Amino acid sequence: MSEASAFELLGGEVAVRGIVDRFYDLMDLEPEYAALRATHGSTLDSARDKLFWFLCGWLGGPQHYTQRFGHPMLRARHLPFAIGIRERDQWLACMSQAMREREVDPAMAERLAEAFFGTADWMRNKGG
Repeated sequence: MSEASAFELLGGEVAVRGIVDRFYDLMDLEPEYAALRATHGSTLDSARDKLFWFLCGWLGGPQHYTQRFGHPMLRARHLPFAIGIRERDQWLACMSQAMREREVDPAMAERLAEAFFGTADWMRNKGG
């Protein structure tokens, strides 16, 4: 018997969609995420879908993102956006809040937060 993936442990697509939707709702609602929100343009619809598709595969579930767009090439895809420490930290805080509000198991949320930090820090392309 194989070990369950993070995708399965979270509750599959329904749970991942819930986290992603809450993440983007918070970005729109909470003033402390204003710098992060400003990097996303006027609508969040495309970003919602892309993050959902990406996270499904990244967490060990269906590879929706790569089926649509190929390899994620995260750093290259984020280079057009000014991402510094403030944006990184707001992304991480917003995702942590979304996971808390969606009642992700605290041990799982901590594991994911550590992985998210490494990726978010790698996305930085400006000082501050």
